[in-house]
Amino acid sequence: MAQKATIYKVELSVSDMDRHYYETHKLTVAKHPSETDERLMVRILAFALNAHEQLEMTKGLSTDDEPDIWQKSLSGELELWVALGLPSEKVVRQSCGKADAVVIYCYGGRTAEVWWDKIKNSTTRFNNLQVVNLSENETSELANLADRSMKLQVNIQDGEVMVSVDDRIVYVNPVKWKSSDQ
Repeated sequence: MAQKATIYKVELSVSDMDRHYYETHKLTVAKHPSETDERLMVRILAFALNAHEQLEMTKGLSTDDEPDIWQKSLSGELELWVALGLPSEKVVRQSCGKADAVVIYCYGGRTAEVWWDKIKNSTTRFNNLQVVNLSENETSELANLADRSMKLQVNIQDGEVMVSVDDRIVYVNPVKWKSSDQ
């Protein structure tokens, strides 16, 4: 954990009708001093979208050789690598070589579009790579839900996501820019 990281306690209830996954996760999330509320909430959303009993948050921003979230098998193989933001082509290539499946959640509006236009042709050979874009408006709304102690309910159905905290609801429609062949 980074020095002076802010700790967030999250009770994350996931109802994923698409994958038939229904579980509540109690997470302790360290927010790096340079991390925004928007990135923190995208990280929690990415966790919910890939929720699994072996899914874990990693050191993330404080280390270069780990994703933001990963899932390892019981024998230690890296099954899923989840990255946020706009990683370089080199990082994408290395990630795809390390894990069975890689999911990148990009966000940031026009900046994300420019990033994808730049690297999409070099990603066609990666059958284990999925790239998902989150709209700038939706991630900004998610940032407004951030609180040091949260009870989040995430409902996923037909690819659409509803994130709620108390009486506040944010709808997120992730757009797949690249699907994996797996």
